Amino acid sequence: MSKIVVQNTPITVLSVEEQDYISLTDMAAAKDGDNRSADIIKNWLRNRYTIEFLGTWELIHNPNFKVVEFDHFRKGAGLPSFVLSASEWIERTDAVGIIVKKGRYGGTYAHKDIAFEFGSAISVSFKLYLIEEFQRLKTEEQRLLGWSAKRELSKINYRIHTDAIKQNLVPSEITSAQASVIYASEADVLNVAMFGVTAKQWRDTHPDLKGNVRDYATINELICLSNMENLNSVFIEQGMTQCERLVKLNQIAIHQMRVLESDATGNRKLLK
Repeated sequence: MSKIVVQNTPITVLSVEEQDYISLTDMAAAKDGDNRSADIIKNWLRNRYTIEFLGTWELIHNPNFKVVEFDHFRKGAGLPSFVLSASEWIERTDAVGIIVKKGRYGGTYAHKDIAFEFGSAISVSFKLYLIEEFQRLKTEEQRLLGWSAKRELSKINYRIHTDAIKQNLVPSEITSAQASVIYASEADVLNVAMFGVTAKQWRDTHPDLKGNVRDYATINELICLSNMENLNSVFIEQGMTQCERLVKLNQIAIHQMRVLESDATGNRKLLK
């Protein structure tokens, strides 16, 4: 569940089976307040054009849509006696573009395509601002997803790396505190090879920033770092000294970053 604010009106956005549904109830409140939200939605559903739009959307996206029932509603739409609720539309036609939820986030929700169309029933400006705010929400979600992906990439080979250190570099009789020094030292091998500084050097240079150097790495740097963790574990098992591994890993980092950042062929997009 997310919230966007359109012309001072908070509007709920739900994710249902990886599809975005926007609260028509919240949207209707922007027109005449919460008390008349249900009436506004019902009046919108009475419109012949609305029924045509909903039915066409369902025909495109819903293989279980009941066309016969849709035709029945289409014939009656627009007549003075025609009344239709969202629940009845869903029950009679097996529609999926509109859903009715109860409970804390209860109300009538519609797939974003339909919600944008409903926005016209509020006002043209409301519809345009709704689309703009929804797009802003999606951009922010993608940014957060990218951040999560970056952090996960940095952890891909973490277990392999630490296991190689434990099996090959940490004697069995030392204390946990002594072992942590070795782990930190090996982490700094990667930091120096990739970023040119140890963790402490980075913190001393950036006292106002939270986290560590890897929290501020680019996606390409984290891809490279993940590869280097795996390679370092192999080099450790091969018996290479720390100095030898540092030089080798730095060379690999330079080469891989050039490859990742290059778009000279025109066939490779940068990972940002």
